[in-house]
Amino acid sequence: MFAVAFRWQPGQLLFAGFAGTALPDDLAALIRAGRVGGVVLFARNVASPAQLRALVAELHDRAPASAPLSVAIDQEGGRVQRLRAPWTEWPPMRRLGERGSPADTEAVARALGRELADLRVDLDFAPVADVDTNPANPVIGDRSFSRDPEEVARHAVAFTLGLQREGVAACAKHFPGHGDTSVDSHLELPRIEHDRERLARVELVPFRALAAARVASMMTAHVSLPRLDPAFPATLSPAVLALLREEIGYDGLVFSDDLEMRAIADRFAPDAVTRGALAAGVDALLVCSRADLRDQVLAALESAPDRLLEAGLGRMAAFKRDHAGGARGAGGSPPYAAHQELATRLA
Repeated sequence: MFAVAFRWQPGQLLFAGFAGTALPDDLAALIRAGRVGGVVLFARNVASPAQLRALVAELHDRAPASAPLSVAIDQEGGRVQRLRAPWTEWPPMRRLGERGSPADTEAVARALGRELADLRVDLDFAPVADVDTNPANPVIGDRSFSRDPEEVARHAVAFTLGLQREGVAACAKHFPGHGDTSVDSHLELPRIEHDRERLARVELVPFRALAAARVASMMTAHVSLPRLDPAFPATLSPAVLALLREEIGYDGLVFSDDLEMRAIADRFAPDAVTRGALAAGVDALLVCSRADLRDQVLAALESAPDRLLEAGLGRMAAFKRDHAGGARGAGGSPPYAAHQELATRLA
């Protein structure tokens, strides 16, 4: 029943965000109709533990049983963690990389995952698998475990295993690597001049390891790699996504980064982005705040030919069978004393 009902909902490939601490009526209606696959939470959606627990429960309860909702968040540690005190505030991943203990990294991920699972958040857009090879990078920096690709791979795999052992899907980002950039893709399109040999030797090392470790999902970077594709950024590039789908052999769920980011939004219309991403090998599209863009992307999905939708819908169905619905909800609540002690020891 799940697979049959799910197949004909193109909007299941759309993950949306919203402003405020209450679910807007228009988004609630889309969730109820199965026309949105997931919701992405940000700090702007959080007022208190009780409010957030009730909001996440409402999100799950609105979704049809045949297509359970995924509730996602960016909870990396360091600069990027949407849940802060009274939840545990984790050190940046660079600190864990410097300590050199994948066991510590896995322990952090398990504790972090337990806090998310207690809220029924079932997808974390982490770990960052970018290799921080450019000290002037304005967007990655200490979000990366290391400047050494093998160290990034070791710790990113440990983080993924820890998170997924707590029932929370991981999402490795930002393929094929955002580490050697000098501009922020929220503002403009970064350009990376590396060839395939350099990518294979540095940037792709963590993603190859994560694919072997069965990471639940990956996310693309809005970056240009003109030596592979002079026309399209990675999110829209069949040549770049072929490195993931064919060379690495990853057949799991692939998300775009937020389509509101100017690296994409300033250059491509919503319909072109939607169809181009699907054709390149991306499965799910993120629109993190704008309802107008969400509705434009939804319209593009719902009018797209079946040939562009079938692979992504199949991967989304498999992902949701394993990860969606926030079933655990064990009832823990912040502050978590043992987690605070762990974060303090590792900071």
